Amino acid sequence: MTKRGGGIINRKIDPPEMPNELDSLVGAWNPLRTKDEIIRKLIGDFFIEGQEADKVSVEQCLFRNTTIAETTLTGIELTDVIFDKCDLSNVCLTDAFMFRTEFRNCKLIGTDFASSRFTNVRFVDCVIDYGSFRFSKFKQVAFDGCSMIGADFHHSGFQSLTFSVCSIDQANLSGSNLEGIDLSDCVFDGLMVEIEDLKGCIISHSQTSSFVGLLGLIIKS
Repeated sequence: MTKRGGGIINRKIDPPEMPNELDSLVGAWNPLRTKDEIIRKLIGDFFIEGQEADKVSVEQCLFRNTTIAETTLTGIELTDVIFDKCDLSNVCLTDAFMFRTEFRNCKLIGTDFASSRFTNVRFVDCVIDYGSFRFSKFKQVAFDGCSMIGADFHHSGFQSLTFSVCSIDQANLSGSNLEGIDLSDCVFDGLMVEIEDLKGCIISHSQTSSFVGLLGLIIKS
């Protein structure tokens, strides 16, 4: 158990389980097909584009300095996967299942994770501005030091989800229960949120003015 910002939360997130050695992927990237499997691979310095497949399975893989562009991989399953310094901006990963997966120093601007399930997943020092997590479910997930301006969590389910030192200005949290969610060390001027979802949300004193409008109050200077 870890104490942060006045709240006590369960921060135990199981990391990816990686073998001691991975087979380096060399040569050209072959087009993915539905239900393809990628297992125990090191995928470094690749540019991957124009992929379209459903229910691809990726297990015990490390993606490093890799860009994925103009790609739709619906229903992708990631288990024990690390993305390090990768760019997946505007990639469609809807209906994904991610388990023991980490994104480190990644660019995920506008990436579409809608209707996905995240379990034991960590995002560290990533840029996820305008990323979509609509209708997703989170269990044991952490966003650490991320820029998430305008990110969309509309009607998502949060279970042991943490935001630590993140920029979440204008993020959409409407329809998501924020009880126990600690936003006190995050940066934002305003959020899209419904007043009934704020009960039990943890914020700092300096952030209270951001929610005054929801209560219909006017602060007299």
